[in-house]
Amino acid sequence: MDVRPQLLDALSALRDRVAAVRLPLPLPGASRARQTRAELLAQLDDYLVPRLKEPEAPLLAVVGGSTGAGKSTLVNSLVGRRVSEAGVIRPTTRTPVLVCHPDDHHWFSGVRVLPQLTRVFGVPGDDKDPEAAEGRALRVETAGTVPRGLALLDAPDIDSLVVESRELAAELICAADVWVMVTTASRYADAVPWHLLRTAKEYDATLVTVLDRVPHQVITEVSRQYEALLVRAGLGDVPRFTIPELPESAGGGTGLLPDTAVAPLRAWLAHHAQDPAARRQAVGRTANGVIDSLRVRMPELAAAVAAQCAAAVRLGTAVEAAYDRQRRRVRDELRRGAVLAGDARTRWRGHPRDCTPAELLDALAESLTALLHCAVAAADDEVREAWRREPASRALRNTGRGHQSDREAGERVAMAVRRWRRVLEELAEDEVRRTERATTPDPETVAALLAAALLGGRRTRAAGEQLAELLGAQGVLRLRDKGGELVMAYIDRVLREEREFRLAPLDALGVTPEPQAALIAALSVLQKER
Repeated sequence: MDVRPQLLDALSALRDRVAAVRLPLPLPGASRARQTRAELLAQLDDYLVPRLKEPEAPLLAVVGGSTGAGKSTLVNSLVGRRVSEAGVIRPTTRTPVLVCHPDDHHWFSGVRVLPQLTRVFGVPGDDKDPEAAEGRALRVETAGTVPRGLALLDAPDIDSLVVESRELAAELICAADVWVMVTTASRYADAVPWHLLRTAKEYDATLVTVLDRVPHQVITEVSRQYEALLVRAGLGDVPRFTIPELPESAGGGTGLLPDTAVAPLRAWLAHHAQDPAARRQAVGRTANGVIDSLRVRMPELAAAVAAQCAAAVRLGTAVEAAYDRQRRRVRDELRRGAVLAGDARTRWRGHPRDCTPAELLDALAESLTALLHCAVAAADDEVREAWRREPASRALRNTGRGHQSDREAGERVAMAVRRWRRVLEELAEDEVRRTERATTPDPETVAALLAAALLGGRRTRAAGEQLAELLGAQGVLRLRDKGGELVMAYIDRVLREEREFRLAPLDALGVTPEPQAALIAALSVLQKER
């Protein structure tokens, strides 16, 4: 395979674009898109790029199939000795086993393929590495009976009850030059093996099927029915091997099958590993099939990214719209003097005879805090209702407003109002220092009257008149202009910060439109270089 460096560069760039994809929102089809992303990364990292970089590396045949299909027994029988655990306890194969000729050991002892798996060397059942016990290891065996240029890999069950085993089985199959799919006479029509067969057809991978453990009395009929199913699925040209039910395959298959039972399959694998033309055909078909499949899978992944981005925009827009409506409402409430209610109104009526400036300021600040807190709560209610209609919002379930978050929001609003009050008091002090009147007004009184004038609407018109008496017309105008800008700035800041606080978990998911365009661009470059 004569591969130009530009093609490898294009594949590496495409791989990076796929790795950058994030699909955190639980949208319809997102699970399938995540699986597509994982498969793409596995095929690019574990198979396509390593194969194109080192086309002379041994042919890797991954033996996969459903639970109890006899994969380990088949691998052991092809090798001629027990290299992989076989038995009745499921799942049997927890740590995948790769066996190759001793001269080919260096190809697999490193991280050329399947770099995410720790290499373990030893005998079956002697996996000391803790990662091996968790299924994230690859045990590498050598046997002189394996033809040079060929490696066999016994994968976990594709329908294992253990999720990690199923995921690992899919990763291993993606690393294969040749897919050896094993099924049995009792399960050849099951959905799981056929899903793998259809996937192999979709990728146009080099595929071999093994129909295992077929009773002698029905071997002809079952083989005929299986062939008919393959033909109907467009897989009629796939090489098929049938292994009869034998004493060695009974009771979990703890023995080795007779050499005559596996000789045809062994000969086929050896021929494709050692005959240059057959090897080029096998490797070229699988490699080209993966590249060809990118023309469909990459746009599908890009469409999933676009759907994620659209959902994130809808979620974010709901937050922004809700807080924008509340910002306008708070401004309207201020213009009509809604802050001057309850204790604040009572304090204003009692000022200055029965209420000190500090008490009036306290009451007005508390009333403003309540108004802003109610606005935040109302905005959150709107957001919650809008998000209830969005399936994607389930990814943000821990960001809803409960008692704790509601209390925290109240504390943040109260702190912001306290800061506003301090700045207002400093503004009043500055204006008092500038006055040239014979009698210097009390800064606290000026601050209290200014707050009342700004927050009370027409009902506190007298506050402006009292300020004019204390500071003069020019001083009052200057102070009210600055104070008006100040109160609006703080109101906008409070609602903006609360809005950003609600948007932060969504922003943290990293859903952006850029990966969609990057995927399509990377695919375009790859097609051009190819």
